[in-house]
This record gives sequence, structure tokens and C-alpha cells, in this order.
Amino acid sequence: MPASSTLSLLATARALAQGHTTSLTLVEQALARISAPEGEGARTFTQLHTQAAQEQAAKIDAHRKAGHPLPLLAGIPMSVKDLFDEAGSTTTAGSAVLVGSPPAQHDAIAVHNAKQAGLISIGRTSMTEFAFSGVGINPHTGTPANPWQRDQRRIPGGSSSGAAISVTDGMAHIALGSDTGGSCRIPAALTGLVGYKPTASRISTVGTVPLSFTLDSLGSIGHTVACCWATDQALTGTPPLWTDCPTPEQTPAPRLGILQNYATDGLDNTVSQTYQNALRTLEKAGASLHNVTLPELAELPHINRLGGFPAPESLTWHQQLIATKAELYDPFVLKRILRGKEQTAVDYISLIQARQRLIAQATQRLGTYDAIVMPTVPCVAPKIADMSDDTLYTRTNLALLRNPTITNFLDGCAISLPCHPHGTAPVGLMAMQFNNKDAHLFRIATWLEHALAPSRG
Repeated sequence: MPASSTLSLLATARALAQGHTTSLTLVEQALARISAPEGEGARTFTQLHTQAAQEQAAKIDAHRKAGHPLPLLAGIPMSVKDLFDEAGSTTTAGSAVLVGSPPAQHDAIAVHNAKQAGLISIGRTSMTEFAFSGVGINPHTGTPANPWQRDQRRIPGGSSSGAAISVTDGMAHIALGSDTGGSCRIPAALTGLVGYKPTASRISTVGTVPLSFTLDSLGSIGHTVACCWATDQALTGTPPLWTDCPTPEQTPAPRLGILQNYATDGLDNTVSQTYQNALRTLEKAGASLHNVTLPELAELPHINRLGGFPAPESLTWHQQLIATKAELYDPFVLKRILRGKEQTAVDYISLIQARQRLIAQATQRLGTYDAIVMPTVPCVAPKIADMSDDTLYTRTNLALLRNPTITNFLDGCAISLPCHPHGTAPVGLMAMQFNNKDAHLFRIATWLEHALAPSRG
């Protein structure tokens, strides 16, 4: 069952510091939820670090009891998406193709940084094979069900599917994920969590299985903006400090650009009504809302008609594996990777140039706003069973990816915030900023979260 009462990352850190709980208790609680036979643990985790997590927790508890200084996040369980290397574990990236590969010799740099900040890896989470879909379906490991209307077994979103469910169900307090076209923000939006995509260059991808060298970025999924802020700090190698955490009181009411074209096409009724209600709530709280358009976004489908950056860049990494193990791939994923053969060198260079033009146009038109706001995804989570229809799967995947990919293509940063009333279908509101405006965006997102809280109940 979803653990809705699970404390946020910083509330948990405070409880540990004040002696209200212990790291070992947190780890044991997480493991109990993972192993619960009625739960989603078996579909959420591909590997557990039971003994190592218990030993690390006991060590941290001993240091805390002895009065030794510890990082703010010391002793809190995190989950790690199965495309990050962890020393001693085989990185399978959700695929049968890499099963049996040698274990990693070193942690990915981002994982190393997270552990240096005190977070404890409880295990590795399931994902869309090779991170190549926003739906979250995985035919090899199974697909964990969304906490909303769980008996109907709805999609979790992807590609960081297990990452989101590990947090919704209290199997981890924060999840490390990747975001190439929305893979942190899509599952966050569909499950009622906060998902963050940083400016790609801020966090090293060394030690991760790539999807797109150009677009890959490493982010997190948590209960609150502060959860993602603290984890973002940790992933960059800068352990978070209490004094640096953004608060709504520190931020003036923001000037928001409300994107009117492209991102608002084809919204389902629930998303449309919930999103409009959220905008009214923000305006009542003092935000200055300005309708904006970026006509050039209409060019994106044509710009990416040959598979965009992920197709040729993933094919570069996969070509030898495909030559010997093509039959082990998820057919839907393999088809998307092989689209890389459709691009010539001229096509690829033209794609780079088109991206540079769009970044310049978007920055000129929208760069004066505190954030650009839009729905994270245009629909609520459909049922897993319905995704067996290839046509519906493809249409759903494209719909889920459409808005989040805007930020990746513009080389910016973005966050998805839940904006629905509790107990209703999860809907995400996305706030976007441009390259290396992450610190500013976290301040704005903190204000937005605070302003939306009363309407969410």
C-alpha cells in the first residue's frame, strides 16, 4: 500500500538529528515495505542492498550517538535507477541484454556524490528498457502500478518508473533517476510526486548507461521541492546545508509566463480543469500570470522527425549489442533505437543547428519570466492493460513526452509539481527555466508549492 505518511527528506533528516528515529529503523521500514507480499516491491526493485544498507545505517547511527558531525542527509534511504553504476552490482538498465554482464567496479559519479552526502542506497529500481519510453512498461522485470486507483493498475510513467513507486510506497525517501525527455517529471506527474530535471551539464553522467549524450540529465523524484533541492545539491557534489534551503518567504511573488500554444493542445478534461484551477490559485496567491506563446515549438515534431538526438546517439552505444543480441530487446525499444539509421551526418548536423536556433528564439521571447509554466503531461495515467495495443502505446508515449521534451531540447531545467486536490487523479504542473537557472527555479518552485498547498487539501 502507498505510504502517504512518509516524511519528506528534510523532515526525516530533522527527525534523525533530534533522535526521534534511527537510520536502521528507516532502512528496516523501507525493506519491510519492499518485501510486503501485497505490495509492488518485486516490480519496483531489480536488486536490493539489504545487508550493505543495514550495515551502513548501523554505522551512521553509531557515529550520530557518539556526537560525530554528519552530513545533513546521513542515514536516509534512497533508491537508485538501474542505469547508474553501483560498485558490485550489474547495471542492466532494465534490459535482458545486459543480464550477466560484469558488476560495476565503481559507483557512478552521481551515486558516489549522493553517498558522500550520507544517503544510503536501499536498492536498484526498475525502469523502461534503456530509458527509451515515457510510459514505464517493462516486459522483462514487470511494471509497478501507480498508487492512484491501484486496483485498476495504471501506468507509473517512465522511464524512471520504479523510482517513483519506491517513493510513493515508502520504499525509499528519495529516488535517483534520469531525464532525457521527461523521465523524472513524467512519473512524478502521474503519481503525485515532485520530479526535477536539472541543467544537463551540472551533474556528471559518468557511470550511467546513456540514452542521448546530448539530452541526458540526472535528477530526482521526491515528496517535496526541498527533497529534490537537497538531492540536486548532493548529486553535484555539494552536500546540502539547512541554511541554504529555499523558503517561500525568501521569494517575491513570481512573474510567470503561461505557455498557451503546443503544450496545451489535446489536454484531457481532468488535466485541463485541474491545471486551470491551479493557475487561478497561483494568481490569488499573488503570482503575476502572463499568457505567452512560442510559435517555433510547432517545428519540434518536424525537427525530430528522424528520431531526434536519442535515435542516432543510442544506436552508437547499442550497435554492437544489437548485432549479437537483438532478439533480447523489447521490440518497441529496439525499433526506436534503429531509427538512428535513418539519419545522415547532414541530418544530425542540421538537428544541432535547429536546436541552437530554437534555444536562441526561446530565450529571447521567454527569458524575462521567473518561470515558464505548462501542464507536465496532457493526460492522467491510463491502465497498464490498455498499453498492450501498439497504436495506443505509441500515441500515449508521444503524448507523455511532448511537454517535458521541450526543456531537454532547450537545454534548460524544469520541475513537475503536483497540483491536484488530494484523493483525485494526479496532475502535474511544470515550471521551466533556461540553462543554469536551477537555483532560481528552485526558489520559484518553493513559492509555487507553498501557494498551491491550500488548494490541495
